[in-house]
Amino acid sequence: NDIECLILAPLIFRRELVGKVAYMLSDAAQLQEIDIALMQQIAARVALSMHSLRGSQHSTHSQAKSTDILIEETYDHYQIFDDIISQSEVMSNVLDQVAMVASCDSTVLIEGETGTGKELIAAAIHKMSRRCNRQMIKMNCAAIPDGLFESELFGHERGAFTGAIKNRVGRFELADQSTLFLDEIGDLSLALQPKLLRVLQEHEIERVGHNQLINVDVRLVVATNVDLLARVEDKQFRSDLYFRMNIFPIRLPPLRDRAEDIPLLVKHFTRLISKKMGKNIRAITQESMRCMTEYQWPGNVRQLKNFIERSVILTRGEVLNAPVHELVGMGQPVSGHVSAKEFSPVAVHNNDETISREAIIEALKESNGIVAGPRGAAVKLGLKRTTLLSRMQKMEISSKDYLVER
Repeated sequence: NDIECLILAPLIFRRELVGKVAYMLSDAAQLQEIDIALMQQIAARVALSMHSLRGSQHSTHSQAKSTDILIEETYDHYQIFDDIISQSEVMSNVLDQVAMVASCDSTVLIEGETGTGKELIAAAIHKMSRRCNRQMIKMNCAAIPDGLFESELFGHERGAFTGAIKNRVGRFELADQSTLFLDEIGDLSLALQPKLLRVLQEHEIERVGHNQLINVDVRLVVATNVDLLARVEDKQFRSDLYFRMNIFPIRLPPLRDRAEDIPLLVKHFTRLISKKMGKNIRAITQESMRCMTEYQWPGNVRQLKNFIERSVILTRGEVLNAPVHELVGMGQPVSGHVSAKEFSPVAVHNNDETISREAIIEALKESNGIVAGPRGAAVKLGLKRTTLLSRMQKMEISSKDYLVER
C-alpha cells in the first residue's frame, strides 16, 4: 500500500540521542493515542539496544566486573559551582567563605598551589555576586611582558608608543561594572604595583598616552601560588598593596589534604573526558582508585585531570586503564605495592580487616563526618587516613552523609 504518513521518533537513552526510528503508516486517520504509546515503548526498547550495541563495539577488551567501582551517571549532590566537586569539610569551609564574600565588593586574595582551582573559585565568586550579568574579565600577570602590561591593564591612546596604531581599551575598562580576575599577581613588577594600588584606592585609571582620568567600578579578585608576605619581607612586593588586597584571603587546600574528593573527581573527569572522546567507560578498578586516592598529587587537580585524560586515551574497553605505575616516579610514591603489569580489580587489604561497616559509620557520626585530623574518624578507629578512605570507598560509605549542618 501507499505510505500516507511517516513518523520519525528520536531514540534517547539517558538524555543522549543514540539514533532515530521511522514508522510508516498507510492510513493516518486511524492513528490513535494507544498507537503512539506503543511507538514510544518500541522506541525506548530500540534505544536501549542501540546503546548496548555501541557499548559492545567500544568494549573490545576489558568489561566491567562486579568488584569494579561504577561511574555514576550523575552526582549533582556534590557539584556546588560548575566544576567544583567536593564532599570534604576543608572545601566546604572554602565554599562557605565564597558565599560570604560574593555579595560584597571587597577585594579577594585567593592563595593556593598550582592546579588547585583558583580560577574556578574566582568564577564562583563572580557568579554569586551582583555583577554576574556581565562577563568576568581575566588576565594572567605572568603571561604579559612588562613592556605591554600597563597597556593591557589600563589601555592606551593611538600614537602613545611605537605600534599603537589605534586606541585600546584596557582590562579595567572592560571589567567596568563587573569582576577583574588577576592571576599570578605575585609576578606583577614593582614599577606597576603603585599604579594598581592607586586604582584600588581611587577607582580611576589613566590610559597610556592620555591625561584624562576614567572612573571605573570594578570588583578585583587576585590569585597567587607564591607566599606574598615572604615577597613583602624580601622587598619584592609592596606592603601597602599587599595589605590592600588582603582584605579577604581564601586559602585553597592542596588535593593531598582533601583526599575524600579524589574518587569524586576521578569519576567526574572520566565521565567528562570519555564522553568527549566518544568512549563508553563505565567503571574503575578498586586497585586503581586506591592508588589514585593515596597518591599525593603535587600538581593537584590539574595533574589529576591530565592523568585521567591520558588514562581515557589508553582505555579500549569499559574499565578505565589507569597507568598508576607511572605515579611512582612522579613526586611522592603511592603507598603499597603497585604492579606495572597487572591491574585486575582486587580487594583492598588493610591491617585491621575486622573493622566493620557499622564501626566506621559510628566513628563518622562521632566525628561529625570528619575523616582526617586529630578529631577525625581515622584517629578514633586507629587507622591511617588513606586506609580509612580506601575502606569507605570499598564499602560505599560517604562522609558527606554524616556532616553536621551548620
